[in-house]
Amino acid sequence: MSGLIGRKIGMTQLFSAGNALVPVTLLEAGPCVVTQIKTKDSDGYTAIQLGFLEKKAAKTTKPMAGHFAKSKATPMRVVREFRVPDASGFQLGQTLKADLFAAGDYVKITGTTKGKGTAGVVKRHKFHGGPATHGQTDRTRRAGAISSGSTPGRVYPGKKMAGHMGDQQFSLRRVRIERVDADKNLIIIKGQIPGASNGFVTIHKK
Repeated sequence: MSGLIGRKIGMTQLFSAGNALVPVTLLEAGPCVVTQIKTKDSDGYTAIQLGFLEKKAAKTTKPMAGHFAKSKATPMRVVREFRVPDASGFQLGQTLKADLFAAGDYVKITGTTKGKGTAGVVKRHKFHGGPATHGQTDRTRRAGAISSGSTPGRVYPGKKMAGHMGDQQFSLRRVRIERVDADKNLIIIKGQIPGASNGFVTIHKK
């Protein structure tokens, strides 16, 4: 299997083997239930769909309730898909846990970054702003000129300007797993990962 769905619990720190203080992130990884198996014959590619965290049946739409009924699984709050080279070793309703990973493994973590709302160019793009003296009174954190006059006579797409910041999918590659507690479905990741506490992430094997 190539990965699991998890939830960010928060950050703490621990001592490594060399007595170095290491900042870490705690993840609740699984248990995840196989809710669908996709094959090349039926879907054109091979993948496994996993569900994470049980959900009340009353809050599940009828199409999704029928989807979960095929795998004989209770409705799930989060559903994600993972590509696999061969799906023959999986069964509908199968449960996957954190013991899929081991300490020392390097993984890719994908999550949604914290939303910052509408932000200016200083916060969003790290502009240093204008001068604070020589007659500048209300332009300290402004962007300044954004294009020339007659040529090109327009603003190019992708120009760094103020706007919505954060709340985007972001991935960190080659993140090291420090420890795994399979009994409690906990994975301890070295360093920080994208998103706020209680945010959902996917953990991919590299």
